[in-house]
Amino acid sequence: MLHRKNALYYRTLNGAQVGDLFMSLIHTCELSGSNPFDYLTALQKHPTELVANPSVWMPWNYTETLARVGV
Repeated sequence: MLHRKNALYYRTLNGAQVGDLFMSLIHTCELSGSNPFDYLTALQKHPTELVANPSVWMPWNYTETLARVGV
């Protein structure tokens, strides 16, 4: 129980790393003034474009990319 409490209730190290990744993305969205839900939804809707050019899909510039993609 103490281990799970200290690990923020993640059961595995991989689960904790995934949780850290999402918390970091959400916080970065908040700092850049983007809506985290809208940002993560846009990433899920455009996986091939994201893989092809990840730098244009950052929280601070993804809205311009969506406009170029035509969404």
